[in-house]
Formats: sequence, structure tokens, C-alpha cells
Amino acid sequence: MGALRGGRVVLTDHPWPGSDVEEAICSAAGYELVDCQGSGGPEEVRRLAQGAVGILTNWFPVTASLIEACPQLRVVTRLGVGVDNIDLDAAESRGVVVTRVPDYCVEEVSDHAVAMVLDWARGVSFFDREVRAGRFDPGARALRRVRDLVVGIWGAGRNGTATGRKLACFGCQVLVDDRHPGRAPFTSVPLSELLSRSDVVSVHLPLTAETRGIVGKEALAAMRPGSLLVNTGRGALVDVDALAAALDAGRPGSAALDVLPDEPAVPPALAGREDVLITPHVAFSSVESVAEVRRRATEDLVRVLQGAEPLHRCR
Repeated sequence: MGALRGGRVVLTDHPWPGSDVEEAICSAAGYELVDCQGSGGPEEVRRLAQGAVGILTNWFPVTASLIEACPQLRVVTRLGVGVDNIDLDAAESRGVVVTRVPDYCVEEVSDHAVAMVLDWARGVSFFDREVRAGRFDPGARALRRVRDLVVGIWGAGRNGTATGRKLACFGCQVLVDDRHPGRAPFTSVPLSELLSRSDVVSVHLPLTAETRGIVGKEALAAMRPGSLLVNTGRGALVDVDALAAALDAGRPGSAALDVLPDEPAVPPALAGREDVLITPHVAFSSVESVAEVRRRATEDLVRVLQGAEPLHRCR
């Protein structure tokens, strides 16, 4: 496919203020950037996308119908790692290239997962709430020695492996599920054993048709009583109603979630629970990671428009 000498690139949505980085890169290459943030809803984004040669998207769903409505579209680039908000089959059938940035926030996601484990083990946020409420009671919660924890990494990709390495530095025993033996420098065990042996299970799976709701009733029932479930992957990996019931039964004893199935809505089953820590999908975020993903995603989109092979093509 030859180079395009100009055209419109649509930025559907973004959690950071402004689009100066994306605009500067597109403009230098001869493309017009249209920032749809605050444009008035999905239909307006769809209207602005018509005639676009490229789409930059964060969480906005790039559906088959949107792709069909953009006959000049050559590339869709995800400003992030996962591409579950992009219809890959529809893009492939239309010859539209899909790219992503698979490794920009490995440090941040693994740091966040470790922070959640430390918070659970040492009671930091719990005791902060207690003290602010006028309850100064060091014995109000049983704390754990981090070094003695067995941590199960469910999904030993980039983020899972980095999380395991960091927790191993604290002295934790780290297990990984055996779907990819040898991928990480830890002990590979069957998933059933990982769930039953681990004090902490940290989920690092992509969201696919096969993994949607995979952390459900059966998996949760296999976890150790009083253990911790951490999810910094995708919200829909976890069946939240099953999780609420499992927490009531004490398997696991707590959960720490950075992602939810229908963000920004907090599931009613989890909203009022003190045994669930929730952060607003920020595991990816730092000043450095946001700057990196904006630059690399836009550069890869421009690379495709100029007729070159992207660095990180999906499929």
C-alpha cells in the first residue's frame, strides 16, 4: 500500500488534557488531526470519522459499523496495550491495519499490582481510614509478612512477569500458570494448583472471547481462604457477582481491582465493600508512560499512512 500525502486523522478520546503531541506528529507528516474529545457523543465521533484515513483511539469502541462508515480508512491505532475495543475481524476484512503499543506501561502496571499487594499485606489504606475516623488501634487488622507470601501470576506476559520479578525481590515465592512454561523465571504449575497454593493471585490476561468472565465461580472457589485477588488487566475478566459471593464465603478474602467491567460504573455488588480496593483504571499511568504512549502510537499510525510497516501490528 502506497503512501498517502495528507488526510484526516481522528482522535476519538483521551484521558489526558489536550492533543498537542498527536497534533504535532500528524502535522509534521502532513496529516490533519481532528480531536473528538468533548465533541458531543458517539454519533458526532462517527460523523467526524467519516473520510478519515486514520483513527487514534483510547477506549472508544471502533466497531464494524464505524469501520464500514470510513471507506478511506487505512489504520486504527490503540493508544494502549489491549485491542478489545476494536473489531479486529472487521478491520482485517477491509484491509485496515490495527496497531498498538504493547509495552509502554509495563513498569507502571507491575508497580500498581505490587502496591496493591503491599497495601493488603500492611493495611496502609485501611489504617489511614481508621485513624482519620478517630480510631487509633494498631491491632484492628492482622497484618502479613510480605516475604512469606506465595504469589500466583495468572498470565505470564510482560506485565505479569514484571510483577512477579518485583514481588520476588521482596522474598515472595512466585508461581506462574503453566500455559507458557519457561516464559518467566518462576515455578510453572497447573492453574488449579496456582489458585489453591497462592496467598495472592494477580491476573494479567488479555480480554478475549475465551477469557471474558474467566475469573468466575469455579476459579474463585479454588482460591485459598483469606487470599487476595488482584486485577490490573481488564475488568470483564472477573465476574463481579461471583466475586461478591466468593468474598462472602471468604475465598478470596479480599480483592484489589484497577479495572471494572463497565467503567466508570462501580458494580453495586462491590461498591460498599471494605474488603475490595478499587482504583480508577490508573495502573497504566505515569507522566512518563502517558508521554510515551502518545508519541509511539501516533508515530506508528503515521508510519502506516506513509506506506511503511508498523512496529506493532495486530495480526
